[in-house]
Amino acid sequence: MGAKLIDGKKIAGQIRNEVSSGVLEMKRKHDIEPGLAVILVGDDPASAVYVRNKERDANAVGMNGEIFNLPDNVSEEDLLSLVHQLNMDTAFHGILVQMPLPREIDENRIISAINPLKDVDGLHPYNVGLLASGNPRFIPATPAGIEQMLLRTDNNPSGKHVVVLGRSNIVGRPVANLLSLKRSGGNATVTVCHSGTYNLCDITREADILITAIGRPKYVTEEMITDEVVVIDVGINRIENPSKRSGYELIGDVDFRGVSRKASAITPVPGGVGPMTIAMLLSNTLRAARDLKHSNGSHV
Repeated sequence: MGAKLIDGKKIAGQIRNEVSSGVLEMKRKHDIEPGLAVILVGDDPASAVYVRNKERDANAVGMNGEIFNLPDNVSEEDLLSLVHQLNMDTAFHGILVQMPLPREIDENRIISAINPLKDVDGLHPYNVGLLASGNPRFIPATPAGIEQMLLRTDNNPSGKHVVVLGRSNIVGRPVANLLSLKRSGGNATVTVCHSGTYNLCDITREADILITAIGRPKYVTEEMITDEVVVIDVGINRIENPSKRSGYELIGDVDFRGVSRKASAITPVPGGVGPMTIAMLLSNTLRAARDLKHSNGSHV
């Protein structure tokens, strides 16, 4: 019996519908159109496609989604100037800067310059601290999407052992914090592993829920899991495939064919976590619009 497929596209569609209803309410009751500003530096094709998808989905739910495209040789000061301008612009309730940035630019300095009340990526140190302290405001979009996928497929992590492969500030660390919180959608026992973890397979075989965000194609094999585990594959790895028109294909961190024979549920790549990330970004933007309506726009 194969694993049940966790359809990220379907769940993301449900969330977008919920966000769309919330946006309509904001417009009708408060005459406020939630706005999302996305800053793209350079012309990397993959980043450009991802940013356009964010703009498209924001507009589709009734938001004002706008891309601010800067050349790849933009100075750090000019980028900071744009961030400060958007901080003050009441048309935009959410701001995100598409990563990665050119090496000459200090990403931490840019993230820290965003008004935390508009930091819908949840990466500002203030919002990171709120999540770590158990009082999250903006949860990074991918961890928030993972939480929703688990809850909406009756795989509540409460009381279960969740093993996270990866310790990035975008996925690994925040999802571990999130799922360990004493609240609905959390209350799990979480172990964070990485490529340097001793006896890694022994730990992954203890997981009730395995979340992979390690960035290595087909890294997780069926020998690394136990029967009936729930597998959330965050990895998006581009590999050459001459049989494809594009010349490449996207695969996850999990050997899908082998692992799906043992797991009880699994996310595909693509079509799993990816669509959820943008949906939760829109959800965060709606929350930002609601919160800013009740605030004076100050940083904290």
